[in-house]
Amino acid sequence: MTDGTKNIVLQKIAKEKGTPIFVIDLEKVRNNYLRFKKNLPDVQVYYAVKSNSDPKIVKTLFDMGASFDVASLPEFHLVRENIKNMLPKDQQEFIWEKIIYAHPIKIIKTLHELEPYKPLVTFDNLDELEKIKKHCPSAGIVLRLEVSNEGSVVDLSSKFGASREDAVNLAVKAFEMGLNIEGLSFHVGSQCTNFNNYMKALDLASYVFDEVKKRGYKIANPKTGKRILDIGGGFPAEEYDSSIMSFEELAKKLREEINRLFPNDIEIVAEPGRFLVANACTVVVNIIGRAFRHGITSYYIDDGVYGTFSGQLFDHQIYTLESFKNGEKEKCIIFGPTCDGFDTVSPSTNDKKYPYGNLPKMELGEFLFVNNMGAYTLASASNFNGFPIAKVVYVNK
Repeated sequence: MTDGTKNIVLQKIAKEKGTPIFVIDLEKVRNNYLRFKKNLPDVQVYYAVKSNSDPKIVKTLFDMGASFDVASLPEFHLVRENIKNMLPKDQQEFIWEKIIYAHPIKIIKTLHELEPYKPLVTFDNLDELEKIKKHCPSAGIVLRLEVSNEGSVVDLSSKFGASREDAVNLAVKAFEMGLNIEGLSFHVGSQCTNFNNYMKALDLASYVFDEVKKRGYKIANPKTGKRILDIGGGFPAEEYDSSIMSFEELAKKLREEINRLFPNDIEIVAEPGRFLVANACTVVVNIIGRAFRHGITSYYIDDGVYGTFSGQLFDHQIYTLESFKNGEKEKCIIFGPTCDGFDTVSPSTNDKKYPYGNLPKMELGEFLFVNNMGAYTLASASNFNGFPIAKVVYVNK
């Protein structure tokens, strides 16, 4: 739909449903999935459920043929809801082939619950390996490598990943313990803008595969005989930064490097989250208050950093509020609804270099909207101060 039509639809929904609302365009989710598959046709897409766990997004991607990256039991069971009517044998096949529990650190209770499903899980240290051996020995395992996250908005390398020095010994130890190590994984950091991270990580994975083989072991999926290489997520949403290389260019580089380093016996999987959902969601809010302070207009809206705008803090993003009406714009400050002064949407409370709001003169009761709010926003929203989380509305089902 055109921008004009979209604006009419959004305002109509806001008037009917009330605000704040979180509008999910499922057609955009489908289109993003198709774009990924078009450019990386040999890569199996494991949607990172953590980015947006909305059940209809999960169902939409399930219907498209996606696989799933989960990092908790609730996420695992959310995906399982889509296969509950399958025969037990078919459910097990789906879990084996289309779910990876990609959290390197797992609670023992979680391992006990996962054991009957014989899932694919990740690890990056000896203690975790011993936990898996004791509490979930039927699992297939994937060793997560520590790789550079330089240039990524969210750095994950300080928390997860086996170093180059430890990785080979850990893989060998897994074999010696009788565990089934099927592959390697890495994550270059969320919203990666330095595509050289992927190239370095692929080179490291090639090295580890080769070194383990020299030690007399072969990392491989026992069913297919192929090595699994999980290249993680980090695929950037271009809507956040128009200066970054396009996904098509990144995909071309990945295809070339994968073909060079892994010409055969390899299954490549990826864990896109933000890429699939960021541009698929728009938030509409209402102006509930206005004040004039120190020569600047302050607007108060019915959503904030404890709600959908939580991604401003946890995901380090700038969200630009826009008006549905035209007019000469002026600098302003935009606050969320809670009693906390920290609840400041623009300028950002966590970094004063973020820009002020820039809006035409607004009246109480008028609507504002923000595009590209699909990833790591609603996922971390809370009911702090008793304010409700934004209502979810779907379009283009």
